[in-house]
Amino acid sequence: MANQLSNGINTAASGTSARFTLRDLPKSNNFTSNLPPDPAFPTPADSHKAPRETLGPRLVKGALYTYVRPEITHSPELLAVSDRAMEDLGLVPEESETEEFKQVMAGNLIISWDEETGEGIYPWAQCYGGYQFGQWAGQLGDGRAISLFETTNPATNTRYELQLKGAGKTPYSRFADGKAVLRSSIREFIVSEYLNSLHIPTTRALSLVLAPRSRVQRERIEPGALVARFAQSWLRLGTFDLQRMRGDRSLLRQLATYAAEHVLGGWAALPAKLADPSTTSTTDVSRGVPAEAVEGSGADAENRFARLYREVVRRNARTVAAWQAYGFMNGVLNTDNTSVAGLSIDFGPFAFLDSFDPAYTPNHDDHMLRYAYRNQPTIVWWNLVRFGEALGELMGAGDRVDEAGFVERGVAEDWAEELVKRAEGVIERAGEEYKAVFLAEYKRLMTARLGLKQFKELDFDHLFSEWLDLMEALELDFHLCFRRLGGVGLGDLESAEGRREVAGVFFAKGRPPAQEGAARERIANWLEKWGARVREDWGEGRDEERREEMRKVNPKFIPRSWVLDEVIERVEKKGERDILKGTMKMALNPFEEHWGWDEGEEERFCGDVPKYRGMLQCSCSS
Repeated sequence: MANQLSNGINTAASGTSARFTLRDLPKSNNFTSNLPPDPAFPTPADSHKAPRETLGPRLVKGALYTYVRPEITHSPELLAVSDRAMEDLGLVPEESETEEFKQVMAGNLIISWDEETGEGIYPWAQCYGGYQFGQWAGQLGDGRAISLFETTNPATNTRYELQLKGAGKTPYSRFADGKAVLRSSIREFIVSEYLNSLHIPTTRALSLVLAPRSRVQRERIEPGALVARFAQSWLRLGTFDLQRMRGDRSLLRQLATYAAEHVLGGWAALPAKLADPSTTSTTDVSRGVPAEAVEGSGADAENRFARLYREVVRRNARTVAAWQAYGFMNGVLNTDNTSVAGLSIDFGPFAFLDSFDPAYTPNHDDHMLRYAYRNQPTIVWWNLVRFGEALGELMGAGDRVDEAGFVERGVAEDWAEELVKRAEGVIERAGEEYKAVFLAEYKRLMTARLGLKQFKELDFDHLFSEWLDLMEALELDFHLCFRRLGGVGLGDLESAEGRREVAGVFFAKGRPPAQEGAARERIANWLEKWGARVREDWGEGRDEERREEMRKVNPKFIPRSWVLDEVIERVEKKGERDILKGTMKMALNPFEEHWGWDEGEEERFCGDVPKYRGMLQCSCSS
């Protein structure tokens, strides 16, 4: 394995991209090598010789994972593979056509561990907890996800952890069966790769396998499936929550150190102490200050754990800004569904906006609208405050964090007040940083989506807010408005009559607003201001160039709820397979005009939402 990794790195350094078979892929197990295992099964051999049924639900303490093998999937069918995921993992394209690939993705073959010698990398499930709908839920964990191994693509030097979702019971399954249904698996497979195509930080999906002999009870009996998914890390804020609630100081410190050194690029890569906020622009904050450690002393001292906290805050701020700019909702933003690495993670009742409604939630169990579109930035910050509380003792210790007495026994009574004050200060300042990073990224994305080259402060009220306000008031489609705006020529906006005529392109075909004349007038007024700003940024004679740039950032295809429902219906009930392949082609290339699949289907999936099929909701059950 060492030779394989070395050869891969040498190949990448020479300028060519190394590609491997699944068996020869360079593999590692940093997570299980650096963190403590379940004491009931401390080695892979202990777990492997145990009957599979003994690996079911129970409390696990003093550990961050359990060695556990996937359950057998009988007669698996490989439904789909992401070509882009194959490339990013460094796999040769033809590998997906092999029997071995299918059996590994079905959980039937462990290729990284030798049963005879007991050597290699054995699968595991992670232990974590979380706050669900604002309430502490206790131990959660990978109840149906089992990680197979880590792999580093030598061409990019990016390490990923590959896991199977729907692979069977683990100690963290609680009262569930460890399975995943085809319905939710199709949804996650498509949206993971789609968000990556939009350049939004996300976990990824490699393959989708149908388990035809698995009948899973949810609201109804459904066919089972497995998604092979991968990410730079599967650590969640809830991983830290659990250790804090259990008072396991030693394990919490070990976990934080692992996150900094093995997930976030090392201590030196974390942000340094912020300059005086009054002299630091939001652009400076978003870009980040120099990486050298500036730990300082006194009440405002920021030690390395405070810098770790701020890095996680920044990453999540940028991700939620992208969600808001592209109308995406996770649907269930519990702390166990919030990534330490700032990734979009764990796709349950997610959705993209249809008509613009800030109060919309795709989760039909979210009666208080906690996870509605407009609340996502606030909820992610709420989750990050819980993370700050988990790191509070480490951050609050300041420059005394490595003193032997503190490491072994915790804070002494005579400086507890100082510790609390310092930790609260770190969290408070991080809140301001969260706002600044979020706004900087949101402005950057929205500026590009509106076809502008530079953001001006007046744009926020005169263009951004009014654009969203008129979409909401007139019940216009969020995504089609951006895409169709990119097709508007400035020459068509020179007269009031021309602007009113152009306004009609934003209406659903055959379904104009109730007061169409007033609606056209309002859009025309906005188009006048927008056209003036475009001319200011681009000058004359560059309108086609501006249109092309807008096409690059405003997708034509969006995997809306109604589209996914139809794909699921046709795959599950009608046995169609090409519909899934065609939809994935669009998901991997969402900015294209045509995909060479089925022109009629393409245009229908990219057009107006069918009447009564917009703003759908679904359950967490999957």
